[in-house]
Amino acid sequence: MKKNLFKTASLAAGILTAFILTSCDDNDNMMMENTSVQRTITFENVVTPKDFVESGSFQGTGSPVILPGQSASFTFSAGKTQALMLATMYGASKDWFFASKQPGIKLFDDNGNAVTGDVSSQVLLWDNGTKNDISGQVESKPIAQVPNVNAPQLMKLNLTYNDVSSEFTLTISNNSGGTANETPFSPGVWAVSNYNGSQLLNSTPFFTANALSNPEITDIAQMGNISKMMMKLNANTGIMTGLSPALVVVYTGDKNPVYELGQTDAGKGLKEISQSGNVSKLQTSLKTLPNVKGVYVAGSAPVAPGSKVMTQFTAAPGDKIAYVTMFGFSNDWFYANEQSIDANAKGDLTSKTTLFDSGTGVDQYPGAGNRQALFGGTPQSESKPIAKVGSIFPVAAVQNVIKVTIN
Repeated sequence: MKKNLFKTASLAAGILTAFILTSCDDNDNMMMENTSVQRTITFENVVTPKDFVESGSFQGTGSPVILPGQSASFTFSAGKTQALMLATMYGASKDWFFASKQPGIKLFDDNGNAVTGDVSSQVLLWDNGTKNDISGQVESKPIAQVPNVNAPQLMKLNLTYNDVSSEFTLTISNNSGGTANETPFSPGVWAVSNYNGSQLLNSTPFFTANALSNPEITDIAQMGNISKMMMKLNANTGIMTGLSPALVVVYTGDKNPVYELGQTDAGKGLKEISQSGNVSKLQTSLKTLPNVKGVYVAGSAPVAPGSKVMTQFTAAPGDKIAYVTMFGFSNDWFYANEQSIDANAKGDLTSKTTLFDSGTGVDQYPGAGNRQALFGGTPQSESKPIAKVGSIFPVAAVQNVIKVTIN
């Protein structure tokens, strides 16, 4: 009898203990739910768009002037749809200069293939309209083509192309010697206009045909002086970019589930974000991880300069947050938080953000590479550890491109 009573008492005690433990678990869960908070994270593209992605100057090798029989070369990057504009003085004139039609020398054909070889047919000779061709007296006429002078006979242009780097090299040769229009060429300038995904930011670099000239091209046309034009180009040249929709993950533990610095890409979707801005694969992969509590996406389209996207997320005490968005005008770069971030933090997180190279595609000049998604290309595959983007390209500081805040 005592045995039965003992068993009954033990069973009752076990049930009571289980009930108490279950009640504690339920209370703990309720407490956790009650302490969870909802916050909003915002990603803003703060980059300042510049007219030109790249620009520079050229001159003779022995002296700044390119004499008949001499040549000069320079290398530049460009992607499909971009063009090269150059300008140099026809030295034996009052105010003539060589340049192509706007927006510049065509670098890719209609099928997207790079143009190489002799492109002299694209150079024209222009009258700046600021001096009388005979007397040199000041006048004010629109810029117009010089009649009865065949510019390609005086200036030879030859293009070569490196498909891996998407770099062109242009060689300018002075072939005017022995012709009726023998002339030296002054030092010159060149530029490649930025492309925003739909159009060039400056489709009339340097000058506008059939309109009055400007001080920068006038100095070149009259004196072969490129100083003013270079100042203008330097102020208006810079790498810009769009951003992709941003993926945000709330997780626990010490390991960032998005990437691991110094390790090769794990094949879970970071490559797709860094190369094309597609968050779907990584979003699906992260949802399967036991330490991931929520995956969110801010935006549904590229984030242009001056635009922003945001998303709400829920986090409890002890949770952490990580985020990633593509540097859109690259082959395989992404912005992500380098430092661990408390999901319950508030304020500006930009200082915790770093630009990384996923190591999955060969890099080209940002915003001027034929294999970049911006131009409908696919990066040439490589397999390198994830690393911070260095200084090989003049990319603006993080805070001048992206701003990340939580409130």
